[in-house]
Amino acid sequence: MQQRRAWTVVSVLVLSGTLACGGGSETPATSEAPTAPPVDAATAGHIAGKVVLAGEPPQAELIKMSADPFCMTEGHGEQQSQYFVVGEGNGLENVFVYVKSGLGDRRFPAPTAPALLDQRGCRYVPHVLGVQVGQPLEVINSDDTLHNVHAVPTVNSEFNAGQPIKGMKNVITFTAAEIMVPFKCDVHGWMNAYVGVVDNPYFAVTANGGAFELRTLPPGTYEIEAWHEKLGSQTQTVTVSEQTTTDVSFTFTIGR
Repeated sequence: MQQRRAWTVVSVLVLSGTLACGGGSETPATSEAPTAPPVDAATAGHIAGKVVLAGEPPQAELIKMSADPFCMTEGHGEQQSQYFVVGEGNGLENVFVYVKSGLGDRRFPAPTAPALLDQRGCRYVPHVLGVQVGQPLEVINSDDTLHNVHAVPTVNSEFNAGQPIKGMKNVITFTAAEIMVPFKCDVHGWMNAYVGVVDNPYFAVTANGGAFELRTLPPGTYEIEAWHEKLGSQTQTVTVSEQTTTDVSFTFTIGR
């Protein structure tokens, strides 16, 4: 009982500090961007790729969640870091891949449907995701404990809001492209996530053994970038032809 009371006091103090510094305010939405010329699906091409890790990935770090009694219950306990998630064939997951350049002066309207970032099991889920400039990002607390959503961008405005109650949510709208925006929780130091903010709809996060797709691209030549939180970024120039799927692969090497 004393432990639960102490945790409640800490929660109130953290929330009070957050509200006092104005962190609960939400980033204002941008004005609607000009609509891009329609992409003709009948002539569009696609990119299908895979990101591979060369070398033995470092052993995952053990995360001890004993600082919060909730995180130690409900089957959470101790978990492992997500820096290197490697699947079949050394496919590297949680890599953000996007069209960096080549779309010219095309401008794409932001989706009105929000992207979702959950706090579940005292972790951010997903660990890496992408949104378009102007698209709402809904951040939800699915845990019955205090979380603190703290985005620390370098281009966009900083965001800092406490979520002490299960089911609470905040909506963030980024106004400029930025690769990447780190998220953290000031209550649970092990919680982190990354959001790629881009000005076009051509982005993906590798999954299923490092696979990704960028679909319905206008024929043309593009610079494609792949970003990993520990191994940095790589770029490739890729030409997409009409009604053709172009295969692309990236290899990240441990120690480089």
